[in-house]
Amino acid sequence: MSAESEQNRLPFEPNKKRRKPPKEKSEQPVTKQQTKVKDAKKPLTKEEMAIPQIVSQRMIRRVAGFCGVPTALGISTLIASYLLQTYAGIKLPPIAVLLVDMGFFGLGVLGITYGVLSASWDEERVGGLVGLNEFTTNWGRMVAVWRETRQKNT
Repeated sequence: MSAESEQNRLPFEPNKKRRKPPKEKSEQPVTKQQTKVKDAKKPLTKEEMAIPQIVSQRMIRRVAGFCGVPTALGISTLIASYLLQTYAGIKLPPIAVLLVDMGFFGLGVLGITYGVLSASWDEERVGGLVGLNEFTTNWGRMVAVWRETRQKNT
């Protein structure tokens, strides 16, 4: 792993490459200091690997906004087209209503991904309103992990 990615690690990101220390073949008895060192290198628990509560709440708020607004607009389009046809006698082409609805619902699906990736994954930093800087940072992290995984598998 590069030095840059080591600095950009998040508190809840587990270490990818843990190397076991070489076993010594000495016959000396184990001291208290040696047991403390062994206890310090235990594997991470689920709580330590989990996304912190404040970060997950931030993600949920962003997903609700970036997914909820386009989905509500898609539903509103269906209702508005029905009301226009029923009460005003304006007949909209069904394909136009379908395409507009598909567009809004598609934006809603993309809003889920953008909501998660545009939230700041750092507990101390809230991030911007739209989250473009956070999105580019988090997208870069995700792509780096994909490349790393692909290189391991080949």
